[in-house]
Amino acid sequence: MWLANFIAAFMLLIFGLILRLFKAVNLISGYNTATAEERAKYDEEALSKFVGNMFIYSAVILFVGGTLSLAFAIPDYLTGVSWVTFVLIMLFGVIYMNTGNRFKKKA
Repeated sequence: MWLANFIAAFMLLIFGLILRLFKAVNLISGYNTATAEERAKYDEEALSKFVGNMFIYSAVILFVGGTLSLAFAIPDYLTGVSWVTFVLIMLFGVIYMNTGNRFKKKA
């Protein structure tokens, strides 16, 4: 189970850094299929920063879960706590992004 944590953490970290450093908002699902008029309504810098941070935080959670599993040989069901936390971060992050017009440009 620790290997899955490390692989997922590495991938999330890479995507998070790409989003944070290069403002690659086209990697965000839904945003990349929006029309140019719809995209113009959003603050791309804030959106890429938030999603990048969400990915980086998730990577840290999975890395810590994998490290604890490897170092202390804890049971796999306890390592699953890191995956549940990952899913909750993603779920609440998506809900947060899609409510309250948080990333729309101010008029």
